[in-house]
This record gives sequence, structure tokens and C-alpha cells, in this order.
Amino acid sequence: MNIENLLRETLSDMADEERPPAPGRFLQVRERRPHRRGLALVAASAVAAMVVVSTVVVQGMSSRAPSDVAGHQNAVPRLVPERRPAITVTVAEGMRLSQLFKALSSLTGRPVAEFEKAAKDGMALGLPSYARGRLEGFAFPGTYEFAPTVSPGEILKAMVARFGPAAEDADLVDGARRAGRTPLEILTIASIVQAEAGRHEDMPKIARVIYNRLDRKMRLQMDSTVLYGLDKYEARAALKDLKSSSPYNTYRRFGLPPGPIGNPGENAIRAALKPASGSWLFYVSTDPKSGIAKFASSESEFAKLIERTRKPGAE
Repeated sequence: MNIENLLRETLSDMADEERPPAPGRFLQVRERRPHRRGLALVAASAVAAMVVVSTVVVQGMSSRAPSDVAGHQNAVPRLVPERRPAITVTVAEGMRLSQLFKALSSLTGRPVAEFEKAAKDGMALGLPSYARGRLEGFAFPGTYEFAPTVSPGEILKAMVARFGPAAEDADLVDGARRAGRTPLEILTIASIVQAEAGRHEDMPKIARVIYNRLDRKMRLQMDSTVLYGLDKYEARAALKDLKSSSPYNTYRRFGLPPGPIGNPGENAIRAALKPASGSWLFYVSTDPKSGIAKFASSESEFAKLIERTRKPGAE
């Protein structure tokens, strides 16, 4: 039965008439028998609502004044899809997965555990083989927009998908081979550079410090790796932190940590692939507010830099 016939029967029953009038009569403003106009509009809204799924909002005309209806030739109920706002997520350069999962949980209402579970399925996420199934380092920084119904796996997969073109643009795989490193090692170095650098200009120099210390079989002694292993967020590692048995404690262990300590951006990746030329082995943040660092090639120079930073008004 179509809507017109249902209207006819409904109105006939209400008005107890032998022949129902045309539905068009009740969709126009007339001075006579105004109560039937209201009945017809209610019936029309009810019929329309029956054929609409639950995600659609029905806006009827019964709440409008007669003068409003008269000004519209198609004065019929309007079906307006109910829309939920999109989810916007920004992955900051250097952001850890532990931070990202908490932010995603807050935005989507899904438990952190669901994102942790999705992160373990490297094949479903499209991780490259050299990632060794580990997502950290491959959730590429940027701003993403998702539908409210998107799954945790789909969110993380989109971030990995954006990593792919960025890695190609930086020539990550071939560049790593030329540097005598694996792509994962380059990303690990890039993540340390990202965490340690206060500004982009110093990234290539910090990368050079890392390479120089690795080449000389020196411990990296990077606070950022220690804090990552302890899941702490501090400006510097405390003395007790330096005694931890974490594999990320580069004050106790030689070489690079097991993997990236965050998700580096393009500048950090390029710095890891093309470090600056220099003999530096140390650096000190002389101006934390502006992120400026000074570099030294010997312990004596390093000691002087530290002493200088302790003086009032030091740069």
C-alpha cells in the first residue's frame, strides 16, 4: 500500500467520511476545517517515519505555523540524515604509542586495550617487514580525520599507510643501506633525534653525535631512551633512572636500543639518513626555552659547556 492510499484510509477513519479527500488538500493552508490539515500532516509524518531507518531524523511540518506551510509548494515532512561529527586526530612528531593510544581512547570512547591489541597485528596494519611487527616508529605524524564508526585497526592502519610514501620520499631503505644500517636502525636513530632535539636545525648535528659515539663503541647515554624504557615523561632522567635494567637504558648498555622510542617526523628521518659533518661527541641544551643546543668534541669542552649553562644569563 502506498502512502497516498494509507493517507486516504487514515483520514477516512478519522473524519468518518464516505470518500476521503485528496491528500494534496491537507498539504495546503485553507481557512475551512483547519483541524483536518493538522491531522493529515501528523498522518503524513507517521507514514514517512515508518519507512525510515533509525539513523535518520524525521522533521515534520506540524510544528510550523500555517503561514509557513503556505509559502512552500512542497510542504511535506523532510528526512534529514543524523550525522555524527568526524574524529580528528593529530599525531605529534615524537609522540609515543602509549600517548597516542590514550588520546585515541579519549576521542573514540574505545578502551586503550583495543588499540594495543590492534597494534600487535602488524600484517593487518600493513607494516613493512623490517618493522618486525612493532608499530612504534611507524605511526606517521600528521593530522587524520576518521568517521565515528572506524575501528582501532583502521585508524592505526591509516597512520602506517601515510608512513609508506614518507619513507619513499626520504629514500629510507636505500639510504639506510648506504649508511651501513637497517631501515629500523635509521628509524630508531631518528626517534632519538626527534626526542632529543629542541629545534630542527640541531637534528643533523645530534644525529652525527649518535653516529660518532656508535662508531667509537661509546654508550649513547641518552636520557630520552632511559625515560622511554620506564614510560616516564621528564625533561631529564633522575639518578635512580640511570640504574634501571631496561634494554633502553643507554647509560648501561652499548649500541642502539631495541627499536624506536617514538614516532619521528620527516625532518628527523632525513637527519638520521644525512647527519651533519663533525667530530662532536657531546651536546648540551644551553637554552631549553628556545631549544638551542651547543656541541662539543671532547670531555673538556663538554665540561665547559655544562659550567657555562650553570651561570646566570648563560646562552
